[in-house]
Amino acid sequence: MTSTVTHTVTCSDSEPTEFILPDFFSNCRYPMRLNPHHDQVSYASDQWARSEANLPESKALKYSTLLRPAYFASSCYPDADAFHLRVCADFLCWTFIIDDWLELDKFEVNDVLEIRDCCISAFRDPVNFQTENHIAKLCKSFFSRFKETAGPGCTERFIQRMELWYTSAAKEMDSRAKGYVYDVESYIELRRDLSGCKPCFAFIEFACQIDLPDEVMSHPVIIALEEATNDFVAWSNDIFSYNMEQSNHSTRNLVYILMAKQGLDLQGAVDYCGRLCNICVQHFEENRAILPSWGEEVDKDVAIYVQGLQDWIAGSVQWSFESARYFGKDGHIVKRNRVVKLSPKRSL
Repeated sequence: MTSTVTHTVTCSDSEPTEFILPDFFSNCRYPMRLNPHHDQVSYASDQWARSEANLPESKALKYSTLLRPAYFASSCYPDADAFHLRVCADFLCWTFIIDDWLELDKFEVNDVLEIRDCCISAFRDPVNFQTENHIAKLCKSFFSRFKETAGPGCTERFIQRMELWYTSAAKEMDSRAKGYVYDVESYIELRRDLSGCKPCFAFIEFACQIDLPDEVMSHPVIIALEEATNDFVAWSNDIFSYNMEQSNHSTRNLVYILMAKQGLDLQGAVDYCGRLCNICVQHFEENRAILPSWGEEVDKDVAIYVQGLQDWIAGSVQWSFESARYFGKDGHIVKRNRVVKLSPKRSL
């Protein structure tokens, strides 16, 4: 993948104070569509975060007004009805909670594996599995509703992909504790599971009430479409999150790794990631053009799924500016002028 992109090494006598985002909205022209049930689902999901997730008011406010999981769900699953969108929103809220939890330095690999075992058990039998683990209780809450309508193939794909995510999260936590800095290729391999996109793609089937056959989901063209979407979301996210992560001294970001391992300056690394995103869109369209046929009825569901992947590309970018996760209250300004001013590094 990376061999198709050329780059030049540049040097600067001083540390940069800002960088310019790639022009995502010109380079990727997929329309952003917002689910019409957004407002009612947003309120219901916010209440879920306060009650089921048992978040203190400050945390609940962070999720509802800053991270906006219901907006994220509405952007990425624009055709879901209110019931299915609500489950998607609660699931994405849960992923934010998990993400915050993993950032805490006091947790170790064994903690991740313990949580994995509890959550996978909750996914397997969300009604009867009993646990006092807070994170797993949330799994029971949203996944019991997921299983009301999800097909067996979709359900199994979600669980298997969550297992991959937990495995990659444990690996990442171990490498972080050891101070290991990935090279480009090893980071790309890890990021494809760690991005969390793969379980979210199973939610496309759930949200649209389809259940694709295994022969479809294992086809190389479908796999290539998923990989192009996953990579686009991962690399664009690494660009959007770079400022926040550099402020926290994080090295878990492709922009940082390109600077550390390939000698690029900051803008060169950001531009490189932007070109990777463009290649992802190109690969997505190339593979969409060669989709095989599995018969009229299956092909209709395949078209819905591929549209869902496209919605994830467009929706994830839109949410990144509409939430305050990466750009604070300046998201609309950054979206317009594409200039990201670097925050000072926090004290260690």
